[in-house]
Amino acid sequence: MNDIKKVVLAYSGGLDTSVILKWLQDTYQCEVVTFTADLGQGEELEPARAKALQLGIKPEQIFIDDLREEFVRDFVFPMFRANTVYEGEYLLGTSIARPLIAKRLIEIVNETGADAICHGATGKGNDQVRFELGAYALKPDVKVIAPWREWDLLSREKLLAYAETHGIPIDMKHRQGGSPYSMDANLLHISYEGRHLEDPNAEAEEDMWRWTVSPEKAPDQAEYIELTYAKGDVVAINGVGMRAHEVLAKLNEIGGKHGIGRLDLVENRYVGMKSRGCYETPGGTILLKAHRAIESITLDREVAHLKDDLMPRYASLIYNGYWWAPERVALQTLIDHTQQHVNGTVRLKLYKGNVIVSGRDSKTDSLFDSTIATFEDDAGAYDQKDAGGFIKLNALRMRIAAKLDARRK
Repeated sequence: MNDIKKVVLAYSGGLDTSVILKWLQDTYQCEVVTFTADLGQGEELEPARAKALQLGIKPEQIFIDDLREEFVRDFVFPMFRANTVYEGEYLLGTSIARPLIAKRLIEIVNETGADAICHGATGKGNDQVRFELGAYALKPDVKVIAPWREWDLLSREKLLAYAETHGIPIDMKHRQGGSPYSMDANLLHISYEGRHLEDPNAEAEEDMWRWTVSPEKAPDQAEYIELTYAKGDVVAINGVGMRAHEVLAKLNEIGGKHGIGRLDLVENRYVGMKSRGCYETPGGTILLKAHRAIESITLDREVAHLKDDLMPRYASLIYNGYWWAPERVALQTLIDHTQQHVNGTVRLKLYKGNVIVSGRDSKTDSLFDSTIATFEDDAGAYDQKDAGGFIKLNALRMRIAAKLDARRK
């Protein structure tokens, strides 16, 4: 422990990380640098600065960074170019934030001359893997401190008692029991786990949801929106140009109003257990639907199918913490190459929890040829006779096998 003189702590200002801050000072006798990321979680972050100061952290050792644009532009949007979904449903809202946090932790280590990083992920979860794989990929010799794998403060009651004993400020919400859920929020989603949700047969309580209304309470009038794409990314909504993080924030607002993006999922965690969680991802749900729609007219058939084949692997790499691994980078290079001509507009109808594609167009890159696809007279654009030889060639192996089976009988 004596070789660790300075640690960069991923710090939220909440109960867990405030206890960790004090525990680091007492256990490792080290200087602590705090890092708090603004990923669009919608919470006031300045209280984290005030609490860090109160716990003895020097002002110059407190980092509170607005990472919203980098998060969406360099992590969320590249993921959606691949139409990424984990286990058929999950849009990876927590997973995709971790490599950016790991990247910034390592940058601060380099800036401050720290010896180690520290995170508050529990030993049961996936985040410990994501943080640490990212850190080791970016700084192979960095030391990692994971208190939940070292201490015996393995319950909320023990954390509260430690905080009381060491004079750590405790928010009233923690004294009164706090939220019944373990929550993670950023611009892509909010996740809810724990307490009531630990019974996979218990329906999520309606007052749990924060970003979305229930479909029953959504407007009775559908809303149409138009998204403009350039190289696979949304650059405008209803003709208004926006930065990446503004796009996602606006889609969250619109989608939440229509009850879009709720998910109740039992997922297979990297560490081997099944875990039930609920998620709100209104903007991401809209993006996934719209991106597939614009690709449907701008991507070659076999390229689209190849992307679909690769997507589950890509999703697993993100879920399991391999964002910085060479295989993810290689896949991203391929995916981004396929997006060079994914340009145009998609019109969507939003209604009571549903995202319905009502139109798609690309003036410059559409592969849809109405003169060939028409059911009317195509004036010779397509020769139906060509299909006969194609079908017979593809049936040849089955015809040979069928004849052999008949002789065997």
